[in-house]
Amino acid sequence: MYVIVSAVIFAFFVFTLIDVIRSPSANFLPKMVWVFVVILIPLLGSILWWAVGRERGEPVTSSAFPERVVERTRPAPAAPARRVDTRTTEQQLADLEREEQEERLRAELARRRRERGLEEA
Repeated sequence: MYVIVSAVIFAFFVFTLIDVIRSPSANFLPKMVWVFVVILIPLLGSILWWAVGRERGEPVTSSAFPERVVERTRPAPAAPARRVDTRTTEQQLADLEREEQEERLRAELARRRRERGLEEA
């Protein structure tokens, strides 16, 4: 039983140490300090790393170097142009009412033309 528990703790230690080394940055302490903490106090250091030391973000891939090179050479995507409406709420409501009135008048004109037979069907 002790062998299994020791193996699990050792695997957790190794996995944590690899994660500390591969992470781009760390919280609260410099990355090298985290490496020493995890090595000197394996179980507690590993738990602390996963609880507070690791920065949450995109996972680090094994082939991160080519991605970084591509990101540096790729131009930044342009932000889509947003049309900002500078009208006040009252002006917007007045425009909407005008549009509704215009639509009603067009419908009334179309109805009258149909009654008189002026509009082609």
